[in-house]
Amino acid sequence: MQGGAVFCSRGKVLLAGNARDVEAGAKQQGGTDLEIFDCAGAVVLPGFVDSHTHPVFTSPRLIDFEQRIQGSTYEQVAKAGGGIRASVEGVRNASEEQLARFVSKALRHMQRSGTTTVEAKSGYGLTSDSEIKSLRAIRRAGQQWPGTVVSTLLGAHVVPAEFQQRADAYVDLVCNEMIPATARERLADFVDIFCERGAFSVQQTERVFEAAQKAGLGRRAHVCQFTPQDLSTLSRFEPASYDHLDCLTDRDLQRLAQQPTVATLLPGASYFLSHSYPMARRLIDAGAAIALATDFNPGTSPTTSMTTILSLACTQMRMTPAEAISAVTINGAHALLRAEQKGSIEPGKDADLAIFDVKDYREICYWFGTPICRATVLNGHLVVH
Repeated sequence: MQGGAVFCSRGKVLLAGNARDVEAGAKQQGGTDLEIFDCAGAVVLPGFVDSHTHPVFTSPRLIDFEQRIQGSTYEQVAKAGGGIRASVEGVRNASEEQLARFVSKALRHMQRSGTTTVEAKSGYGLTSDSEIKSLRAIRRAGQQWPGTVVSTLLGAHVVPAEFQQRADAYVDLVCNEMIPATARERLADFVDIFCERGAFSVQQTERVFEAAQKAGLGRRAHVCQFTPQDLSTLSRFEPASYDHLDCLTDRDLQRLAQQPTVATLLPGASYFLSHSYPMARRLIDAGAAIALATDFNPGTSPTTSMTTILSLACTQMRMTPAEAISAVTINGAHALLRAEQKGSIEPGKDADLAIFDVKDYREICYWFGTPICRATVLNGHLVVH
């Protein structure tokens, strides 16, 4: 709406609407001693919800980067010792404090593009001790950041080198040690798994989901990034989100459109890997709920910028600006089961806002590679960029 305003207090949105009405109501509730931030000439949106990130790592994977430039595929890089396993040594050797600093740096970068809620995964330790250490680092960083961090255990990211040819034994470790330990310390809200050729099968995913459900943790999964998978047996676990979906089959597309599970699409990874993009238009037209996320990670999507993701969604996946913005706000909140608190500007919801130096919301998807976020409000805390 034109000439709007938002009144926030104690981390919540109290009023939103016409500026005159909001100003009058704010003075009535808060008196005349109000902090006013002028958003004239700007567009105010709900803070972005980045519902898929991997921020716990210690260095970029530059060898992988060069190998792909020279023509190697993701799977070829992984078989040569790169990929996910290339990040393991750094995480295993780092302290919790060191890892927390890396996560904190990523969170600060994310807020500069308008992100106020971040899902943060472990997944580069691949031992019980290193995965728990990673989750503690996420918790520590989240406590130091004014925004909201939702934690996810991704112990089943890939089979570590010491378990080669013994994938089921590693799944035992994830189910019998990592998940119960995570639940005891309340270190995560979700459990994730990479269900893909070269990682874990659908049957192994079922085992991890069963353990997560038993521990009272939510379920989500990386699926169909490089190869199709039959997702029919996973729906009984009511996963909050299926992520990637670059190779989704027609049958699973129709099933997904009839389920509450959110389809989280990650165009940053498609761009960086020169890979096919997810079928966003077909999912939307079928009635599926679409979220977008950065997939921030050191190997396949090294970006913290949600505005870059919005541009890719519009130009490469033919989503409209309105669809794309909905996907990084309210739909992203649904992907994290946080839609009652996040994702829209409504009285009673968390005071998460992003203010952009543009005159039309469509410009937020139009200008790529340009910093346009004037300020971010994270749980009522104003950060001016």
